[in-house]
Amino acid sequence: MGVTGAVRRVEQVMGLPVSVNLRDERLGEEPVRRVFDWLREVDARFSPFRPDSEVSRFGRGELTEDELSVDLRYVLQVCVDYQHRTGGAFRAWLPGRALDPCAVVKGWAVHRAARLLRRSGARDFCLNAGGDVVTAGEPAPGRRWRVGIRHPDQAGQLCGVLALGDAAVATSAAYERGAHIVDGRTGLPPRRPLLSVTVLAADLTTADTTATAAFALGEEGIGWAAEQPGCSVFAVRADRTVFSSPGLPLA
Repeated sequence: MGVTGAVRRVEQVMGLPVSVNLRDERLGEEPVRRVFDWLREVDARFSPFRPDSEVSRFGRGELTEDELSVDLRYVLQVCVDYQHRTGGAFRAWLPGRALDPCAVVKGWAVHRAARLLRRSGARDFCLNAGGDVVTAGEPAPGRRWRVGIRHPDQAGQLCGVLALGDAAVATSAAYERGAHIVDGRTGLPPRRPLLSVTVLAADLTTADTTATAAFALGEEGIGWAAEQPGCSVFAVRADRTVFSSPGLPLA
């Protein structure tokens, strides 16, 4: 048990620090335990780095499409949808590389984890997976959750803070893992790269996948992401100028 009135836990799952801040103390630890059990299951089933995962087996041709789980079929459908929406800049299947749907899996898995909390009766919580966040309700009566957007050049600084109720927010950038996101049309880093792009949406599947796709598109991804249904954008260009969607709830 953490601070009075809250249940808090942090674990390393799917290669990320994942934290749950559940403000409904009356629910106890059980809903939080279910969240981490689910995320560990996702890691076992969908990690492209585990040779026995469903993703790896499908990528090697050991499973047919008819043999895939409903969950993986859905994830791959989202990958194909975003590949079409971006004209090929977003791809889970890159030539010469193993199948890697991680850009969809993380957001989808955490979105499902948030749904588990809601089904347990939780109304007020913050679920943070390596900086991609789902918020619900209020941290305290009359207050909104405050989610910081990291400064792309200074790890200890913020370049924006969002004040949120029920929402999801995800950021794609190169400052943590280097140039790990490439433009699927060329297999190379984006021609006009961004320093970071943050997407606010109603669910984390949309926010995380849209942020990754926008980063793969480079500067053209700002306008593209802002036009996606239900999405608002905060982006830092390579020249350090900032784009912010009208109405973005900056604190």
